[in-house]
Amino acid sequence: MADLLDRVVVPVASEDDAEASARALARQSYGEAVFVHVVEKAGGAPDKAGVEQRELEAEEMFEAARAVLGDVETDIYYGTDVVETIFDAAEDVDASAVVVTPRGGNRLVQLATGDVALRMVTENDRPVVVLPADQDGEGGT
Repeated sequence: MADLLDRVVVPVASEDDAEASARALARQSYGEAVFVHVVEKAGGAPDKAGVEQRELEAEEMFEAARAVLGDVETDIYYGTDVVETIFDAAEDVDASAVVVTPRGGNRLVQLATGDVALRMVTENDRPVVVLPADQDGEGGT
């Protein structure tokens, strides 16, 4: 097992994302995985959805990951900056890397998520590993 994948943080944004990320990770030799969902806080403005609702959605994401990998560690983080919060989570669990899978979608979706993806690989203090998506083209984070 490579040291790079000894203890990884896997950020997830939806059930499909969690399942795709878990499938991609399952094809690798890795040590421990911590699946993390970031609840984006509005920074003073009213939140779009209640905390309870978002926590329930996160649990559904984590269940999707568990359906593929079995028992995995999970955690919910709260923050106004998703990328910063992901790397805070990685630091908290002493992750060797952050693991993501590419998101599918049309050019508009890619444009909208591109800033986050770019920041994931340029504004960090640890490696970011991009795993290939499933053969059917379904991606993840």
